[in-house]
Amino acid sequence: MKTIFFFIALIITSTISQAACTPAGDEITYGTSNVWIGYVYGGSNFDRYKGYVNEGAAASPSFDESFTGASVNYATMGCSVLTDTFSVRYKLTKTFADADYVFTVGGDDGYRLSLDGGVTWAVNMWNTQSYIATTYNVHLNGTYNMVVEYFENFGDNRISFDVVTSCTGSGNTAIYGTNNQWNGYIYGGTNFNVYKGYVNEGSALSANFDESFGGDNVTYGTSECSINTTQFSARYRLKSILPNGSYTITVGGDDGYRLSLDGGATFVINKWNDQGYNTTTYSATLSGTYNMVLEYYENAGGNRISFNISGGAILPITLANFKGVFTDQKDVDLSWVTMMESGVDHYEIQRSGDGMNFTAIDNVPSKMGINTNDYELQYSYTDKNPISGTSYYRVKVIGKNGYMNQTPVAQINNNIVAGTKIYPTLVQNNTIFVESDKTLRSAKLEFFDLSGRKISETNWDSLSGRESTEISRSGNLPTGTYVARLTANGQNVKNQLVIVASH
Repeated sequence: MKTIFFFIALIITSTISQAACTPAGDEITYGTSNVWIGYVYGGSNFDRYKGYVNEGAAASPSFDESFTGASVNYATMGCSVLTDTFSVRYKLTKTFADADYVFTVGGDDGYRLSLDGGVTWAVNMWNTQSYIATTYNVHLNGTYNMVVEYFENFGDNRISFDVVTSCTGSGNTAIYGTNNQWNGYIYGGTNFNVYKGYVNEGSALSANFDESFGGDNVTYGTSECSINTTQFSARYRLKSILPNGSYTITVGGDDGYRLSLDGGATFVINKWNDQGYNTTTYSATLSGTYNMVLEYYENAGGNRISFNISGGAILPITLANFKGVFTDQKDVDLSWVTMMESGVDHYEIQRSGDGMNFTAIDNVPSKMGINTNDYELQYSYTDKNPISGTSYYRVKVIGKNGYMNQTPVAQINNNIVAGTKIYPTLVQNNTIFVESDKTLRSAKLEFFDLSGRKISETNWDSLSGRESTEISRSGNLPTGTYVARLTANGQNVKNQLVIVASH
């Protein structure tokens, strides 16, 4: 009988003890100073809150917890939990210096890591499993609400967390490459945040290159540290000595890219925004030493940066007074003048129907003979079979040593639709006018640069009288020559060269 009373008393005492258990903690507050607050629950999905524990220390937030064993009681600030089926949500607010970091989280069973208070999960291994660890690389700068969640579903249990600063590069990032070889300085982060090391692009034969970094979301090596090709930036430097000549530089990128010829003080090409791969061309007469800086950033997705320069020394010749006239005989008479002509083999006559795609139609030999000493030479050519509508002509100079140069473009109007105008031809405020004394159905006005890339498009169901539109929707269009093309019902009505003046 005494034995029965003893067990009854033991049960009553245990029940009273459990009833008196009160979980401490508010389940919301984040730990600070590298010490996590871990909120413990008596179920695998954060049900039946038991109390809190702490992990980490002032020196480091890293920890490795095995909960004293499988299927045992694990104490909290509140009530203990049986380590068969339970879950924990760890919280810590931490400020990270501007750097790249490597997070390593492991668990048996499920675990996940968030850097934004649980809104998104940078690491997500939320399933029943034996202990496994996951690594996450990221660039951080500022204060973050970190959350590590864990659940155990019978058997062994363990959760671990570690964070360290990743590899950083050393050395002088201001040194320019020479002999057509770029020095490329690679950074973690999209704004040149943490220097990782350098690479080289180009070769002794050519400064041109096209780099895709091995693929999307892969490891790309540098002289010192590797990067992940999701978010990074690169600054390529090259000191280039260019003989006097006419050059065309084409830069392409996915995402942002920009090119400077003066060490980064100004950018002659500037496409500094997220975008799929596209190219931009810059043409100019260059001569002397240039500190070229090509900058690039990648913000997830595809990645690629390319550089191409072509052209070279100008022929010892001055071209002047290139003209084109549509005659009463329905011919097109072209004329031009050369001064100080030397080394020219012939002149190639080129014609275009859209101002962008030119075709050679004939050649005119140079008048510069062995015994010719004329300072000025006059040339002419007649196109007896001009195309209808608007056409464009230019003359390309072909040198005996392979060099080439060309005249400006001359526009010829042949039987254009009467009363149709596109003006002004010199645009200073991004606004262009279209005027027609006839009704044009399904009218479309398109603008192209001279490489054929479409700048903008405006459509009207019916166009008559005068309408206005903008050449560039962004309002930011580089100075240069562009082609306006007006069509109606799919038929070409008028092509017009327009010049965008500097603002």
